[in-house]
This record gives sequence, C-alpha cells and structure tokens, in this order.
Amino acid sequence: MAKSVINFTTACALLFAFFIVLASFEMQMAEARLCQKRSKTWSGFCGSSSNCNRQCKDWEDAKNGACHWEFPGFACFCYFEC
Repeated sequence: MAKSVINFTTACALLFAFFIVLASFEMQMAEARLCQKRSKTWSGFCGSSSNCNRQCKDWEDAKNGACHWEFPGFACFCYFEC
C-alpha cells in the first residue's frame, strides 16, 4: 500500500514537472515595435492629429500618425513597424 502511494506521488510530480517544462516552451507573441518618422507627404503646420493620422494611413501605408512638436512648430509624424 505504501509503495503504491509513493508511485502515485512520483507519477504526479513527474507529470507536474512535464507540464511546467512544456509551458516554458510556449511561443510568446512578439509585439511589433513602431518607429516614428516625419511624414513625407504632409506640408505645413500640423494642427489636427486625426487628419495627420488619416494622411499617414492613406498615403504612406503607416499604422497611424499624430502631430508632435518639432522646432519651430508642430509636424505630422507617421508610425511604421520597425
């Protein structure tokens, strides 16, 4: 009886260890990094991030866009996957 309890405990411990090892090899989803570049199609002052976003998506195939401060004013920046 004691021997069967030890075998059962050992089997459970090995099964648990197997699942831990299996879980450690699970593929991690990599998030795409975004790189910021000044828009090549936008000219002049950038006063609307929604317009900049639309321009970046439609004309430059970017993920998104936004207005940011860059001396001497605001400029449209597009975000692409690196």
